[in-house]
Order: sequence, then C-alpha cells, then structure tokens
Amino acid sequence: MSNENNNQFQSTFGFIMAAVGSAVGVGNLWGFPYKMGANGGFAFLLCYIVLVAVAGFVIMTGELTIGRKTGRGVLANYRATGKNNAFIGYFAIISIVLLGGFCVTLTAYCMKYFVANIGTLFHASWGVNGAEPMEYWNGFLQSGGEAAIYSLISGLLTMVILFKGVAGIEKFCKVAMPALVIMLAIVIVKSVSLPGASAGLAFMFKPDWSVFAGKGFITVLAKAGSQAFFSLSLAMAIMVTYGAYMGKKENIERNAMVVCISDTVVALMAGCAIFPAVFAFGHEPTGGTALLFGTLQGVFNEMGTVGPIFGAILYLLVVIAELTSLVSIFEAPIAFLKDAYEERGKTVSRAKLVIIVTVIDTLIGILVAFDALGQGGLFQPLGFCWLDFLDLLSEGLLMPIGAFAMSIVLGWKLGEKWMADEIEQEGNVWKSKKFTMFCMKFVAPVFTLFILAGQISSFFGLGWFD
Repeated sequence: MSNENNNQFQSTFGFIMAAVGSAVGVGNLWGFPYKMGANGGFAFLLCYIVLVAVAGFVIMTGELTIGRKTGRGVLANYRATGKNNAFIGYFAIISIVLLGGFCVTLTAYCMKYFVANIGTLFHASWGVNGAEPMEYWNGFLQSGGEAAIYSLISGLLTMVILFKGVAGIEKFCKVAMPALVIMLAIVIVKSVSLPGASAGLAFMFKPDWSVFAGKGFITVLAKAGSQAFFSLSLAMAIMVTYGAYMGKKENIERNAMVVCISDTVVALMAGCAIFPAVFAFGHEPTGGTALLFGTLQGVFNEMGTVGPIFGAILYLLVVIAELTSLVSIFEAPIAFLKDAYEERGKTVSRAKLVIIVTVIDTLIGILVAFDALGQGGLFQPLGFCWLDFLDLLSEGLLMPIGAFAMSIVLGWKLGEKWMADEIEQEGNVWKSKKFTMFCMKFVAPVFTLFILAGQISSFFGLGWFD
C-alpha cells in the first residue's frame, strides 16, 4: 500500500473528521457521560483529561507516526520498526476484526430504533407506539432474525462507503461528523430546556470528591483510563492505518491533539443531550443497553408528539457515529490484506478486499445478533455472551498488550530521533517532544498495564479496583 496522493486524505479537515469519526461511537456517546456521572462527575472528567494528555495523546502520536513512516498497513508498519515487532500488528488486526463484528450489531440496534421512531411518528404498526420500553427492547433483541437483517444492512452501507477508498471515507466523514454535531446541538437545546433538566447536568458535572475516598481514587482512575483508551481508537490498527494515509505536510502532533480534544467535546455534548432529559422525566440513569434502548426510549415516549422526532434524531446520530467508526474498523484489515497480496507479488482489486472484510465482519455481527446478548440459546464461550466474549479478546486483552508493546518499542528501542525524523517533516516543529518521549517511556507502559489489569478484573469480576 503506497503512500501516493490518491491514497491519502486530501485535507487536514478530512483527516480530522475521519479520525474523530473513528473515535466517536456508541460507547462514547452514552458510555462516557454515564461513567462520568456515576463516578464523581467533574472528578472523573479531571482524571480522564489528565490520562488523555499523558497517555492517550502520546500513544496516538506514536501510532500516527508509525503509520506515516512507511505508508503501509498495520502489519507492514510494525515490521518496519523491527522484525520482532510483527506480533503487535497481528494483535491489532485480530482485535479490529473482532471489534468490527459486534460494532456491526450495535449499529443494527440503533438503526432499528431510528426506524421504529419514524414508524411512531407516522403511527405505523412497526413503530414503538408507546410500548413499554424494556419489553419492546427485549422483544426485538430476542427476534434474532430482525437484528440479523439490520446487521446485514449495516455491513452493506459500510461497504458502499469503502468502495470509494480513502476519498470515500473522507467525503463521508466530512459530511457525517458536522451533521452529528448539529443534531447533537438540536437535541441539547430541547433537553436542557425541559423542567428539571438541571439535575441531569448536576449528575454529570457536579464534583463529588468523596469518590476518591479509600481505594475510590484507583477505581475512578481505572474507569477513566479504560474509557480514554478505547474512545480514542488506540491499539486497534485504525490510527496506524490512517497515519499511512496522511501526507508528509500534515502536522502529526497537532492532528493528534485536535482528535483527542474533539472526541472529548463530542462525548460531553452527548451527555448534555441525554441526561437532562432522563432526569427531567424522572428516570434513573443506568448504563449499557438499558440506558440507550430502555431509559431513553421511555423519555421519548413521554415527550408526546415531539418524542418520536427527537428519538429519530438521536438514534440517527448514533447510527452516523457508528458508521464513521465502522468505515475505519473495516479499512484497517483492508489495508492489511492489500499488503499481504503485494508481498506475494500479486495484485488485487480494492473492491474484492472490501467485500472480503465486509463478509467476515457481517457474519460475526449476525452471530452476535442471533446470540441476543446471551438470550439466544447459543453456546456461550467461557460463560460470556458472544458480544462480551469478543470484547474480552479484543478490548480486554489484545489491545492493551499491543499498546504496551508499542510504547516500549517507541520509547526505549527506536527513541526520540526515529520519531522526530517523521514528525518534523516539511518544516513541522515537534513542540511536545520532551513531554511525549518522557510519557512514552514511563507513563504509557504503566497506563496500558493498568488498563489491562482493569479489564481482566472487570470481565472476570475479580474486584481488584473496587
């Protein structure tokens, strides 16, 4: 995969929109604000911002640098850093394929709710029409066939965007991300204007320093760290692949900083759109699917005639967020496969690679859909539903281990000069050089091991940070 102009982002704005689009997904839109509110509000936010600065920004800078250095796929790029580093690329590519499978299904769920709210608006039989939210959700969840159909649609939409290559990704994200922000702003205006909405803002932003008591500080730090790590799309081949599509004139340091800031701003906007309405209608804030498909749908049911309008807008913006994530999730293995063919002296059309990746991830998504979060009667590996099992392998194990290895390679083996030679191309100045290299050596390795321990503890209920 060469770093030619037709295989690059054509503008800084296009790259940033694609990178932010990759970072902003379902988990970021409802997971971040809920975790923030449930873990001390501003106290959590403070921990999150510090961790993004000393680790998230640093790891992202490293991944973009590795990607642009050779302009190839993730495996080839890591091989270029040393023959013994190929395993980092394999970890990243396996992680992203597994992650793509269940993200297809999450997108499908949001598509269903967008369509259902449109149906309610027109009093169609396929709308929600005031049904009890959790009963409606469980009914859809357990009808694996319908969820599988929406999963297929999710995969096909992503495939269509990817047929156009980097230009298609850039064009889609340059429209989709501003549209997402505009729709968020519309929902925020409505949400904060409701009577009692101030309680929702207090849930998110009121400092509760008592959460730091005892081992509380470690708990909050662990949750903030895991959210920062995954919301920024780190160690999942995406930023290395997108780095390969960056022109040499692009300022890696500045772009990494803008992506980190933008991702956090969108997450905070999502909280301001969701929680004021949740509290205004007297609902209890909950996490996971119960919030997105239960509590929120209950809020829209109680809004009267405008409810389905705002429900359709909110679920549409979540669909857009997930599609921008999916195009980046699919693109990384596409680049990987292209390199694999070229290394064997073969040529292959991009369309063929797009179809291969789409089929693999869509089939995984359909498996997750029929599993119905463990209610579908399928075999449960290690006692987990298939979504959680795939999450354990990718986000729980492979990604933190890969990020740890990457920070060691860049911080201790390749070093400052290796990175500076790439970052300072075309007269760019690497202003945070000393800070970045210090954090790469001493902070990022500890951070990634901390995340690994937190994930193992969370998945297996070990209570290490409770």
